[in-house]
Amino acid sequence: MKKTTPMVHRVPLTEARTNLGQIVRRAHLNNECFILEKNGIPIAGILDIDDMEDWLELQDPEMQEQIAEGYKEYRQGKTRSLDDFLYEERH
Repeated sequence: MKKTTPMVHRVPLTEARTNLGQIVRRAHLNNECFILEKNGIPIAGILDIDDMEDWLELQDPEMQEQIAEGYKEYRQGKTRSLDDFLYEERH
C-alpha cells in the first residue's frame, strides 16, 4: 500500500539533535520528512526507510530505463485493465 505524500518540516540542527528519537519515530510512523538546517541552510534530511529505498532505486539507471519504457508502452496503449490481468493470471 502506497503512503500519502509526506509532510515536510524544516528543523534547526540543534533542535533535531535534542529530539532525534521523536523525529525518527515521526518519520517512520507518520510518513513525515525533516530537512535539517544549520544557520538556515539545509544540510541533511530524515525520511522513512521505505521512501529512502524508493529514492535509491530511482537513482539506478536501469530502473530509470524500465520506468521510461513503461511510460512509453502506456502512452502507446499497450496496457490492460487489472481485471484482465488477474483473469489471465488465474486461467
